[in-house]
Amino acid sequence: MWLVPALRFPEFSREWKRHKLSEICSFYSGGTPSSSKKEFYNGNIPFIRSGELHKDKTELFITEDGLNSSAAKLVEIGDLLLALYGATSGDIAISKIKGAINQAILCIRTKQNKKFIESVWNKHVERLLQTYLQGGQGNLSADIVKNIPFYFADLEEQDKLANFISLLDERISTQNKIIEKLETLIKG
Repeated sequence: MWLVPALRFPEFSREWKRHKLSEICSFYSGGTPSSSKKEFYNGNIPFIRSGELHKDKTELFITEDGLNSSAAKLVEIGDLLLALYGATSGDIAISKIKGAINQAILCIRTKQNKKFIESVWNKHVERLLQTYLQGGQGNLSADIVKNIPFYFADLEEQDKLANFISLLDERISTQNKIIEKLETLIKG
């Protein structure tokens, strides 16, 4: 199935193609070292938890032994990370740190533009959660995520859209800081 968006940059005219994420991405999640073994913790490997996806640091660290003695897996800066469980279920971010993940996080690797995928995911996340959540627990699974279809532009158009979206995100962030400062002034 093909699609041509109504609003585009003028230099692009090719149709977008529908792909399941499994067709263009690879996936894995991690595990948690045994909490009863103190020698697995307070090491030098950041242990990224689902509430820390958007952060550039983590509060918990594991040792090399903790990593090797568990199903924890390493992710790189720039990997897409998706929270599968709990209050942050459906939250997605591009990793800002190299570290280990547990079973509550799905690492998504792709040659597609990660900012583009993150933006498309965020646009549809509420509908996705309502459609695909298992039971009433608010949990996604890797199988569900792998089979979700999206429309993808060519890489050149993805890059241009991602750059534009990044500029918009920066502008929104700047405006929010201005609003916060003004609100502080008003309270004073």
